Amino acid sequence: MKALILSGGKGTRLRPLTYTGAKQLVPVANKPILWYGIEGIIAAGITEIGIIISPETGEEVKNLTGNGDYFGAKITYILQEQPAGLAHAVKVAQPFLGDSPFIMYLGDNLIESQLNQFVERFKQQQLDGLILLRSVPNPTAFGVAVVDDQGRVLQLVEKPKVPPSNLALVGVYFFDKTIHEAISQIQPSARGELEITDAIQQLINNQKKVEACTLEGWWLDTGKKDDLLSANQIILDSCIIYDVQGEVDENSHILGRVKVGKGTKLVNCSVRGPVIIGENCYLENCFIGPYSSVANKVTLIDAEIEHSVILSEAKIIGINQRIVDTVIGRRATLSTAPQRPKALRFMIGDDSQIELA
Repeated sequence: MKALILSGGKGTRLRPLTYTGAKQLVPVANKPILWYGIEGIIAAGITEIGIIISPETGEEVKNLTGNGDYFGAKITYILQEQPAGLAHAVKVAQPFLGDSPFIMYLGDNLIESQLNQFVERFKQQQLDGLILLRSVPNPTAFGVAVVDDQGRVLQLVEKPKVPPSNLALVGVYFFDKTIHEAISQIQPSARGELEITDAIQQLINNQKKVEACTLEGWWLDTGKKDDLLSANQIILDSCIIYDVQGEVDENSHILGRVKVGKGTKLVNCSVRGPVIIGENCYLENCFIGPYSSVANKVTLIDAEIEHSVILSEAKIIGINQRIVDTVIGRRATLSTAPQRPKALRFMIGDDSQIELA
């Protein structure tokens, strides 16, 4: 069995961060979102992985993720010239996939459930397709499924104005080789894309075996700032343990589950976990509140942050008001003039320089 991870697209919902980088590489708890999917797939016993990349961000994905040796896998990169739909990505990847069954995983998704159980069901029941579903309050924003009592999929509709159910398609799918024929039988949708929902519906129309599993744990599509912060909170809650490897002076206080990387120095700081602080950072006169991730080589002086994600090499200096619910991009600089603003909330892209006056 192989795996196909989609890491293309333009990431418009996470701009300005994604003007300069791939949305799948934005870190959650200081690890690229894409890597969680890779690790989950490998944990399910699948080590031959194809990653769909775009012309705009493909080189960045390749340079950071590598050939798979770091993960114990073999990674092949597959270029999708235009974002022409999920089914189009499968079509582009057909030479890599061959006749192998495969899991398709959207690279900006995070799920709590282990994939093993779904792989086993897919294999044991010799299915042509297995989809994962989750009930959502806003089904009009998703592909929506109708299933019977036995879990068989009866109908799929992409972003319906009148949803036939509240069961949204999670960005993880399992397919046999029959999906390729189904894709060859569909036409682009009104938005000009080959929709995976149409391809799965074609499987159903062809009398193929398509079933669904409903997720019990959390599922996060990290395509927006608030979703990214929620994912960061959940991962910090579930994964962080106390592990301080940097230098912490006698005037600093650390409370709870906090991870501090090598080469990082804390001077007169208060840190309340769960928090992760990367390597080679410098923090002075700071409060770092719960559910904050600080990446490598960040400088924080006279700053207070909480429930925020700070990317590598960013600088926050002289901000005495607490910064909350914020994402600050790589190498961005945020400072303030002497006059104090009343409240601060940001989403700041890479290489920005902002002075509050």
